[in-house]
Amino acid sequence: MTFGRLESKKPAKPMSDINMTPLIDVMLVLLVIFMVAAPLMTSSLRLDLPQAEGAASEAQEPLNLALDAQGQAFLDDQPLDEAALTQKLQQAAQRNAQTEVQLRADRAVPYGRVAELLALLQKSGLTRIGFVTEPPQAGAAASAPK
Repeated sequence: MTFGRLESKKPAKPMSDINMTPLIDVMLVLLVIFMVAAPLMTSSLRLDLPQAEGAASEAQEPLNLALDAQGQAFLDDQPLDEAALTQKLQQAAQRNAQTEVQLRADRAVPYGRVAELLALLQKSGLTRIGFVTEPPQAGAAASAPK
């Protein structure tokens, strides 16, 4: 009794088909990675927000206004100059004067720039303004000066 191939006179042909199984496996893994990572990339603007305790906002559709460390204003993560920002804020106030503006300002922004932006918001007709901060860390709260 012999184990193995039966003797044949012609040699086996090389297989010319591509094995698709590993390619499909890799594509499915990449799909899962992007599906998990996409919600984590909601804001591409990196800010060093001040730490403070506060209540969570319950606004339905707030305007997200941000100031980076250089004082550049961003409305919904889109950089805008003063004229375009004023126009967008006035349009939002005309749609709904009770729209809440959630202001995220980097801690390195001078207070004068924040005050200018607050004046621009009030002049546009938006008076509901919330300041977004990071919650304090457990170790930082104990060592904070009083």
